[in-house]
Amino acid sequence: MRKLSAFACGLLFGIGLLVSGMANPAKVLGFLDLAGHWDPSLAFVMAGAIALAAPAFWLARTRTSSLVGAPIQLPTSRRIDGRLIGGALLFGAGWGLAGFCPGPALVAAGGGQPRAWLFVAAMLAGMAIYAALEQRRRSQETTKTTLSSTKPH
Repeated sequence: MRKLSAFACGLLFGIGLLVSGMANPAKVLGFLDLAGHWDPSLAFVMAGAIALAAPAFWLARTRTSSLVGAPIQLPTSRRIDGRLIGGALLFGAGWGLAGFCPGPALVAAGGGQPRAWLFVAAMLAGMAIYAALEQRRRSQETTKTTLSSTKPH
């Protein structure tokens, strides 16, 4: 049931991206072009998404499992740090340069757009680099913790 539910949600999300124009990089770049020929239509898409998601996230905070029994794992940290800001800047730069963010890029790649394939390849490479750097950082933290706990006091 969980896999069927996930598939149905993903399909609905993908159809929504296509219908709204979010999978069209020209439309997205038009939305981001505040100084030129700005296209505000995606603001309505985002407002609609927020209006639907806000009550769902509010409800999710009160539950420990989803409607199909999967555990709900919401972020617990509310800390704004350099890593969050850097990630947001990289995300925004990628979105502004390519006209894609991850969901629409996957939809467009599935639709056969070569630019989307390139974006998805770069996105996967970035994810692999992040995973390697994060593993290295955690390993260094573990080493520091081990060394500090073995020093004589």
